[in-house]
Amino acid sequence: MKLRLLVLIYFAFLPALLAQRSFSGNVLDANDKKYLEGVTVEVLGTDQMQITNSRGYFSVKGESGDTLRLSYPGFLEQKVILAEEIFLLLQIQDRARMLPAFEVKAEPYSFRFKDGKLVLIDPDEEKAPSNKGGISAGYLNSPNQTGGVAIAGVLSSLTKRAKQEREYQKKLEWMKRREGYYEVIESDSVRQNFMVKYQLERSDWDRMIIRFNEGNNYHEFLDWDRKRVYATLSEFIERESKWIN
Repeated sequence: MKLRLLVLIYFAFLPALLAQRSFSGNVLDANDKKYLEGVTVEVLGTDQMQITNSRGYFSVKGESGDTLRLSYPGFLEQKVILAEEIFLLLQIQDRARMLPAFEVKAEPYSFRFKDGKLVLIDPDEEKAPSNKGGISAGYLNSPNQTGGVAIAGVLSSLTKRAKQEREYQKKLEWMKRREGYYEVIESDSVRQNFMVKYQLERSDWDRMIIRFNEGNNYHEFLDWDRKRVYATLSEFIERESKWIN
């Protein structure tokens, strides 16, 4: 009788046990895209709860249709409905960035020494214009009133700064075109999945990623989406793991 009861209980809970899967991923700041450590990730209605590590990584068990809640001090709470995707890249919004902005304008007070005393400068007082660090066009101080351009300040510093700004913008554009690559390579859940599946050590994984990057250096994954990068990496890891195992 007891055995029969245990069998009935087992088969009653078996569908729920089989339906549960591991959902893992990383939590990022929605603004600067940096990993968030200390985010509470919980599956509502269950005892599944975890705190993200220094790379924003978490792993919980749940079923498709369960609600995943993310909470972090100073950030807006977010809820996500679990579906077929088991590797998640989630972002939460900083509350402070949602506050309205106010612009306050005021006239500054300026002082100067005059006759040994500190006096308030009249804002309507005319000031002689200064050309320090500027460029002006017109007549040079010459008897024949020859036209020309006068340069005040170091022009090279202006051109150097402009060049640095252009290089920085190019770097940002290059990184933007590699977003799909970063989402895969920097994901702890992707790394953990491959290491478990192919029984890899962390040192094996690091060496594989170096060879993976070297083999694809000619295109640098520019304009590749996440699925394409993941599929290419999956084929590479499967091929390379045969040499290790």
